[in-house]
Amino acid sequence: MSIARGNVRLQSWVLLAGVVLMAIKFIAWRLTHSNTILSDALESIVNVAGGAVALYSLWLAAKPRDMEHPYGHGKVEYISAGIESGLVVLAGGIIIWRAVAALSHQQQLHSLDTGIALTAVAGGLNMIMGLALKKRGTRVHSITMEASGAHLLSDAWSTVAMLCGLVLIRLTDLLWLDQVFAIAFALYIIVSGLRVFRRSLAGIMDEADLGLAREVIALLQQNRAPQWVDVHNFRMIKYGTVLHIDCHVTLPWYYSLEKAHDEIAAIEKLVNSREHQEVELFIHMDPCIPTSCSICTVAECAQRKHPFHRQITWELSSVLGNAKHGSNAQQPSHVPSVAK
Repeated sequence: MSIARGNVRLQSWVLLAGVVLMAIKFIAWRLTHSNTILSDALESIVNVAGGAVALYSLWLAAKPRDMEHPYGHGKVEYISAGIESGLVVLAGGIIIWRAVAALSHQQQLHSLDTGIALTAVAGGLNMIMGLALKKRGTRVHSITMEASGAHLLSDAWSTVAMLCGLVLIRLTDLLWLDQVFAIAFALYIIVSGLRVFRRSLAGIMDEADLGLAREVIALLQQNRAPQWVDVHNFRMIKYGTVLHIDCHVTLPWYYSLEKAHDEIAAIEKLVNSREHQEVELFIHMDPCIPTSCSICTVAECAQRKHPFHRQITWELSSVLGNAKHGSNAQQPSHVPSVAK
């Protein structure tokens, strides 16, 4: 089974389970009349709606490229994540509105023991599904599955906190705590939704994933061949699970076109050795120039014009600039930083 089909199949099961969990939570609310449990049930509507959008986006992202979409359909995953985050924020607002309204009149709670038990079962299943989705999304580099998994996990942990609050209400008979916990839960899921929206917006705007770029550059550095004189103008964007990289590679100027092509093919094979992610490379070949000799480690080069001085270490600060390296080349003055 392909990675894309596996993603769709897993998301389908999660969506079906989400519908069942939503029904369980609404039954628990009808039994207890607790706004805290209602807030969890309303969040389940968001889970189901977001899961449906995620399923459609994964199905669409799995479609092959066509004339209208030469880079594939992977960008829809970012749109899906943005829609899901909007639904999360909307649900949080509804929960706060209901909780504030409930504070103005006396509320009676019923069958708390049964409600707590049903909610605990639903929370446990959410935890299992969230872990499975997030693990799969991280492994296959799918932001849609990661977002869905993170959403379900946040829902599960908030259910744990909510259960603690319900137990406290059961022990103290302080009914107004139900509204306080509901509002706190709503604020938590709103913050979670805004985080997902920030990430989806970054993907739509082709914001560089500097952590992933560092990983790929480190792979090239660790396996570099002497004839790969230089790498610069390195750029990378993601379309769903597919990673697109373009860069300039400096090779000895006297290489035949066939040999130069073989070197580029070796670089492509190396980068694609990373598991669970398709990588498409567009590599521009540059011939070396006399100033390249100072950084070239090719032994016994008959065309060498200058002695070897030092090798440039390939890292973010050295490969993102659009200039060949060498003793007379300008280094990039500023590169965005990212925590190591």
